[in-house]
Amino acid sequence: MKKTTVTPAALTERGRRTQRAIMDAALALIGEGRSFNSLSMREVSTLAGVVPTAFYRHYKGMNQLGLAMVDDCGNWLRPRLRHIRQTNQSSRDIIRDSFLLFRDYVEEHPRYFLIAAGERHGGSPVLREAIRLEIERFIDEMAEDIQVLLPNLSRPTRRNVCDLTVNTMLSAASEMLDWRKDDKRQRTKKTEAYVQQLRIVFFGADGWRDEAMKPAAESGSLAIRRRQRS
Repeated sequence: MKKTTVTPAALTERGRRTQRAIMDAALALIGEGRSFNSLSMREVSTLAGVVPTAFYRHYKGMNQLGLAMVDDCGNWLRPRLRHIRQTNQSSRDIIRDSFLLFRDYVEEHPRYFLIAAGERHGGSPVLREAIRLEIERFIDEMAEDIQVLLPNLSRPTRRNVCDLTVNTMLSAASEMLDWRKDDKRQRTKKTEAYVQQLRIVFFGADGWRDEAMKPAAESGSLAIRRRQRS
């Protein structure tokens, strides 16, 4: 018999609770040190308190559960980061506010990033590809949003800046997983270090000159400096 996945629109409130319970069960096992690739549908179902047939009403298998987790994380973070970038702030404020939002989310949902750290370069090929595509979405959206901040760069170069930015934040996320929650001094010190790293990336990018964009370079550089001082 062909298995189908219940779409969000078709879910009842009970169905949504079951779907969430399954996801939370997998996250709980990952929080105990398990890799996502080592989990089985049966143990996740048992921990969630549902029978295997209920699991299959929501997910075709473990790979699709993993995809749902990647979507859950990206669908929360991406629009909120875009909102910060699209507000009329200085680049300094955009960088700081974006990192603080990201840091707080990682601290509140560390298990998502345990999945990303463990599966991004190994494990399930399906999940690895999903993580890669989600990272690409973050990069593409940022490249679009920061055009006003870096008008002197071509889109490919601007995208390289965003690639470096996103990977810096993912590196920070891996480190955050080991932060001691009670060590506020370390948290503040590390936060300021990463904010500075990201500012260096953007300030360095402002000094870069693409051959095709040189006619606009002088006016573009003046624009970003005015935004930085505001």
